[in-house]
Amino acid sequence: MNSVEMIGILKQYPHVTAVDHVSFSLKQGDIHSLLGENGAGKSTLMKVLYGMTPMDEGKILIDGKEVKIKSPKDAIDLGIGMVHQHFMLSPVMTVIENIIVNNEPKSRFFIDSKKAKEEVQNLIDKFNFNINGETKVEDLSVGEQQRVEILKAIYRGANILILDEPTAVLTPQEVEELFVIMRKLKEDNKSIVIITHKLKETLAIADTISVLRDGKMVQSNLSLENVTVHDLANLMVGRDVELNMRRNNTNKGDTYFEVKNVSLEEKGIKVLKDINLNICKGEILGIAGIEGNGQTELIEVLTGLKKPTSGNFYKGGQEIFGNPNKFIKNKIGHIPEDRHLRGLVVDLPIEDNLILGYHDKEEFMKNGLMKKKNISDFSNKAIKEYMIKTPSKNELVGSLSGGNQQKVVIARVFEQNPDVLIVAQPTRGVDVGATEYIHQQLLKLRDEGKSILLISADLDEVRSLSDRIAVIYDGKIICLHNANEVDELQLGLYMTGGKDGASNE
Repeated sequence: MNSVEMIGILKQYPHVTAVDHVSFSLKQGDIHSLLGENGAGKSTLMKVLYGMTPMDEGKILIDGKEVKIKSPKDAIDLGIGMVHQHFMLSPVMTVIENIIVNNEPKSRFFIDSKKAKEEVQNLIDKFNFNINGETKVEDLSVGEQQRVEILKAIYRGANILILDEPTAVLTPQEVEELFVIMRKLKEDNKSIVIITHKLKETLAIADTISVLRDGKMVQSNLSLENVTVHDLANLMVGRDVELNMRRNNTNKGDTYFEVKNVSLEEKGIKVLKDINLNICKGEILGIAGIEGNGQTELIEVLTGLKKPTSGNFYKGGQEIFGNPNKFIKNKIGHIPEDRHLRGLVVDLPIEDNLILGYHDKEEFMKNGLMKKKNISDFSNKAIKEYMIKTPSKNELVGSLSGGNQQKVVIARVFEQNPDVLIVAQPTRGVDVGATEYIHQQLLKLRDEGKSILLISADLDEVRSLSDRIAVIYDGKIICLHNANEVDELQLGLYMTGGKDGASNE
C-alpha cells in the first residue's frame, strides 16, 4: 500500500517551471530516495506535500484518500513531518522543550513536565536517538540537533517523514548514526523520503529510488538491484559523469605557501598546536579529519579571520599578516566551509554576491562609483560558465538551492585567479554534476601552478584530488603522506587518533 501518491504535480514560478507534471509514490514502511541535481525540483515537490508550497495542478492521496494540504499544519494533522536542511530549533531551550513546544502535555492548566520527559525519553530509547533530553540545543552537535528535529516530528505523530538533504552537514560517523535511526523508524512502519544527491548514501540506505531532472521525473520507483553509483549519476545529469577523478601532477614546482609553528589559544584552550605545513606551486595538499579537530580554526587563521597566538605564514617567501582584506589583496582566495556564515549575503542579488570582497577592484569600481556594465557582464559570464541555475543575475542569492549558492561562492573566488587557494568543503551540498565541474576546476588551477589547501570531510574527495594528505587530530597535524601511499583504512585510523603517522614531505 502507498502511504503517499502525488499525481501530475505542477509548480510554476514567473521564470521557471520548478515541478513539471510529476507523479511520485511512497510505499508504506519504505525508505525512498528522491535524487536529483541542485534545482531539479526535489525540495519543491516535497514542500508541496508538506503544505509549504501551493501546487498549480495535480492531486495528493494519503493512504489512498485524496487530501487538500494547504499548510504545514494540514500536513502534520495528516501524519506528515519534514526536517529541513536548516534546523528550526531554539538554541536556549532544552531538547525536551523544543520537542514539546505547542504540543505540551497538560495537567489541568499546567505543563505536565514529568509526562513530557517520559514521553520524549521513550522515543529516544525506542529509536536509538542517543541524546540527553535535558541538554540545551546550543550544546549539541549538528547531528544531534538533526535528531531533535526528527524526534519533534515523531512526537507530533508523523508516520511519513521527509528528510531534506539530511547528510549535507554531517560527519561520516553522524551519517551512520542517522542511518541506524532511519532503519529503526522503518521497522516501526514509518515511511521516509530522503531528498539527496549523495549516491553512495542512497545505495546504502534506500529501498527505492526516484530521479528528478529539470523538474521532470526521469525515473520512478527504481529498485536497487544491479544499480551502480555511475548509473544513478547518469540518470541525474543526463550524461556520463566522471566520479572520483584523479589526474597525475606534472607541474609541481617549489614550495610557495608555508605555515610555520602556528598555534591558536581560545578561552585558555589550545585549539591549534604548532601547525607546520608547506604547499608547492602546482600542488593540492589535502587535510583530512573528523570535524571539530581544529579545521575551522585553521581555516580562520589562514585567511586572516583570526590572529594566531603564535606562528607565521609565508607566500613566495614574503610574510603574510593582517585582516581578510589583506589576504585577498595578496591573492589568497578562500572558499569558506559555511557559505551562509562566511560566503554570502542571502538578501543581496546574485550579481552583488559574485563580487563580494572584490568589489573595490578597478575592474568593478572607479572613483568610488560602481562600474555597472562591467559587473553585469562579469555576472552573466560567471552564471553561464559555472552553470548557476537562475532566471537572472538580479535574483536574491537566498532564493537559490544550496548547491547553486555554493556555485556563486566558487565562481567568485575562482574567477579572481588567486595564487593560493584555501578551499573548505567545496562540494558540500552540491550535486554530482556540479561536483565534477568543481573538481575539474581545482585540478585545472593546480595544473596552472596554483597552491591549493583542500579541507574536506569527504574522504573520497580528499583522496581523489590531493597530491599529499595530512591528517588533523585534536588541533595537531599527526601525519603527512603522499596520496598514493595511504589507503582509506589507514586514514580513518589516523582521523580517530588511533595511531601517529610518519611524515613524508
